[in-house]
Amino acid sequence: MIDFEMTDYITPEEYMEMRRIVNWGEFPLEQAAIGLKNSFILICLRDMEGNPIGLGRVISDGGYVVYIADVIVVPEYQGNGLGRVIMETLMERITETLKPGYRVMVSLMAAKGKEEFYDKFGFEIRPNETVGCGMHQWLGA
Repeated sequence: MIDFEMTDYITPEEYMEMRRIVNWGEFPLEQAAIGLKNSFILICLRDMEGNPIGLGRVISDGGYVVYIADVIVVPEYQGNGLGRVIMETLMERITETLKPGYRVMVSLMAAKGKEEFYDKFGFEIRPNETVGCGMHQWLGA
């Protein structure tokens, strides 16, 4: 495991750079800033120089739907257990928000080939005998 610091912030510029590095879609900084501001949970792993090397972000409707929107580890840091740290932290923080008797449905969209990673955290691989594929659609530019 490498040394890192866990923070609860990332700038829109840092966020978009992380998305670019892992070949995820880019969008305007203003839009990124709004999304980051409206995050339910946000954690950023930073190297000892303060550079972001991992990110986890969760959004929620405040009721029973929780969505893990981002789990990113900069490629040169992958394979060091940082993804596990991010997921364990996100799942702990989600669980901590539950009132007695409450439960939530936590969803995510795994990147291709990463399904088995999330399976380790109890996520159900889709499709299977009872549920269909996850689906999504981008609108706009």
